[in-house]
Amino acid sequence: MTKVILVRHGQTLWNLEMKYQGHCDVALTEKGVEQAMLAAKRLAGEDISAIYASDLSRALKTAECIAKEHNLPVTTIPGLREINFGEWEGLTFEGINSQWTESMSKLFTHPDEIIIPGGETFREVKERATSALAELVAKHSNQTIVVVSHGGTIRTLLCAVLNIHLNHMWNIKQDNTAINMLEYYDDKVMVSLVNDVHHLTNTLR
Repeated sequence: MTKVILVRHGQTLWNLEMKYQGHCDVALTEKGVEQAMLAAKRLAGEDISAIYASDLSRALKTAECIAKEHNLPVTTIPGLREINFGEWEGLTFEGINSQWTESMSKLFTHPDEIIIPGGETFREVKERATSALAELVAKHSNQTIVVVSHGGTIRTLLCAVLNIHLNHMWNIKQDNTAINMLEYYDDKVMVSLVNDVHHLTNTLR
């Protein structure tokens, strides 16, 4: 069995300000670093063989905190990035809705149909992320690996594994430093954990 531990990055300033980050390289807040360290302690007992992350700093820093507990390097993979929000990056929901009302009306109801000006579609994100993950699973047969990515990207991966339509992706909650676990067997994949943030309980919440 190959285990993939999918982790969302820690909190950023734009998370707090409710701004769409996408490919913008927004750093973790102090709280975000603390969240990452708590996630690292939560995973300290796992027998981890390798650690991968999106090349955006919020994911990389989170991965580095986890890697420190295991004396492992972090390998970055651009295919694990968040969706490219194009012209929406750096704007709030209200700011986007005022200019692209029709598109925003579909973001949370029909994300599979939405076209982001200057950006990606969620189908494209799903394709590149699932391709990247498949390569890692093939590379690490019968091992446990950590993959640190982003809320939107992780949702598309979970939809792919569970064969859920992308229009339901927002039904899957992903908090900052949420831990998800996938178990790969010869003929199937099982999701054994989703959005686990118990490492934050009674500390930062």
